[in-house]
Formats: sequence, structure tokens, C-alpha cells
Amino acid sequence: MMKRSAVILPQGDFLCGIVEGYYGRTWSHQDRLDYAQFLPQLGLNSFLYCPKSDPYLRKQWFAHWPLAQWQQLLELSAKYREQGLLFGLGLSPFELYRHYGAKERQQLKDKVQRIQELHPSLLALLFDDMPGAVVDLAERQAEIIADVQAWAPELRLLMCPTYYSTDPVLEKHFGPMPAEYWSRLGTLLAEQVEVFWTGPKVCSESISCADLVVIQAAFGRPVTLWDNYPVNDGAVRSDKLYLEPLSQRSPKINQHLAGHFCNPMNQAQLSLPALRGLAELYSNQLPQDLEAQLLGEELWRQLAQDRHAFQYGGLSGLGELRRQELSSRYARFTGPAAAELVSWLQGEYTFDPACLTD
Repeated sequence: MMKRSAVILPQGDFLCGIVEGYYGRTWSHQDRLDYAQFLPQLGLNSFLYCPKSDPYLRKQWFAHWPLAQWQQLLELSAKYREQGLLFGLGLSPFELYRHYGAKERQQLKDKVQRIQELHPSLLALLFDDMPGAVVDLAERQAEIIADVQAWAPELRLLMCPTYYSTDPVLEKHFGPMPAEYWSRLGTLLAEQVEVFWTGPKVCSESISCADLVVIQAAFGRPVTLWDNYPVNDGAVRSDKLYLEPLSQRSPKINQHLAGHFCNPMNQAQLSLPALRGLAELYSNQLPQDLEAQLLGEELWRQLAQDRHAFQYGGLSGLGELRRQELSSRYARFTGPAAAELVSWLQGEYTFDPACLTD
């Protein structure tokens, strides 16, 4: 059994943890249960469930989960509460802002009431990765969020704008951002609603206080960082494993934030080393051997030797013979982290564009 680390959870209202918001191959139910044990060891306090592959959060948001999946969600919520952690869901009512009439409003109310049965602490309304060239986009999204706030006043609400970064790639894929979209949202949303932001890029290499001062002024409130590290679900990023701790974030950014979530890799267990950087950003004193505690000492010793090649060279940089050699080497280890690594080396996590057309 893994021993617990003497770490300090973030204090007050500051959210700090995982937003499971990737595309493609999803975590297992056991992975999510395991994170209820991992987060306290890392000194993190929050888990937001919103994988893009769950159709009942996105394209089929108005439908209820099948019984087996619903029972898993009930178990997850109970497990996180038992550990003193904040658990929530991210609901992506796909393009609901295009037509939000009486029927759709009732469907949303029914869904929110269903989610309330899970007794979550957090609920996020996510409008990311949807067409956004709608003149009254801010008004329609704010109306939806106001309704949810009225129906579920006990929940801490977050929202992800359609344009969640200054990265021009968003307008390339989702159309031009409506004029004054950010400032209109900031004016229309209730003060308590927290707004997600990924930084200057969708996957930001660095984030400074100056970056956050600018966007805080645009929204009229501190943002909550949706940090797309170590996520590796894209065509380029799925070629790599991001095993280095989160870095290049100013140690003073918490002065401009309401919270900080990291979006993990499709490999749940192998995401743990990256989260050391998130924890240490907020002054949590982690033991030097924490990765060995979480992943196993022998496996971590081997990974420490190979992780630079996995992160910076990637699968494409290894070559077929080297991949086969490493696959055989890591197959000798037991446990879920080793299994994830072998699957990655064998190409089982390679990006599939079909995952974007759910």
C-alpha cells in the first residue's frame, strides 16, 4: 500500500486539481477511483470529470447516462467526498446557444437535476470547441448559465468560453469571435461564476502574470486556468509522453487566478509525474521520491532514464527497433503505469481524427 505524503491542500476557495477534458481513448473507472487517492498525496483538491468521449456530456447531453455508467459516477462522487475532495462534472450542451427555447430549457433543467443527484461540489458549463460566430453569443451563453445557477445554487459554477485563449487557431476552426465577447461575458455573468482560460495558446508553453493581468481585465474577474499540460490527445501531441513536471508558469500567478486545473494525458497513471509541478507551484512540499511511491520504484527509475526521449523525441523519434526493445523492457514491469507505457509504445494511443466527430 502506498504511504501518504505530508502535503498541504490549497487553502480557501482556490481550486487546484485535474480537469479530465481530453479527446480520444478514455481513462478507466479504476483510474478515476485511483485519483481519489493520488490527489491528496499530490496536495491537490479538485477533480472535474468531462472527457470529450462521454456523449452524455456533449452531443447527447440531454440524455441520461446508462445505468452502469450512472452507478460508476455515483461511486466516483462518493469516493471523492470520502477523501475530502471536490468532485464535479463539465457539461458541454453542444451548440445549445443557437436555439435555447422552452423545450431545450426544460431538457437542460432535467439534466442539471440529474447531475445534482450525484451530490457534486462543482459544475462547469463548457462551450469550448463549438462554432462561435454568433452575434449574441455572450448573451445566450450567459442566459444558459444564469438558469443553471438558479436551478443549482448550491454548486460552484465554472464556464469555458468558446474562445478560451488568444490563440488564433480558435478563430480558424470555430469562426471569428463576436465583438466584445469577453467583456460582454464578464458583464453578464454573475460574479461567482468562474471562467476557464488556457493561456496565450491552447497548449501554452509558458504563462506569465502579465498574460493573466490582460485577460483578467478583459473578463473583469480572475480566471481559472485550464492548463493543457500534460494532455497529449492531438495529432502532434499523441506522439509524445509528457513526463516532466509542469513548468514555465510564474510562481506568482495564483495572485491572478481563482483556480488552476491541469488537463492530463490519455494515460492516467503516467500523468502523475507532470502534476508534481502543479502541486509545487502552490508551495506544497512533496517528498523527493513521490513518483516512486506512486508508480513503483523500479519503474520510475527506468522511466527517469527514458522520459527525455519520450517527451522530446516521441514515438516517431525512437524508430521501430528501439520501440520494440523498449516495449519488451517495460513489459517486464507490472502495474497500470507500465501497461500504459507498453500500449503507447505499440501505437495504441495514436491520434484518431474520428474522436473529434463525436
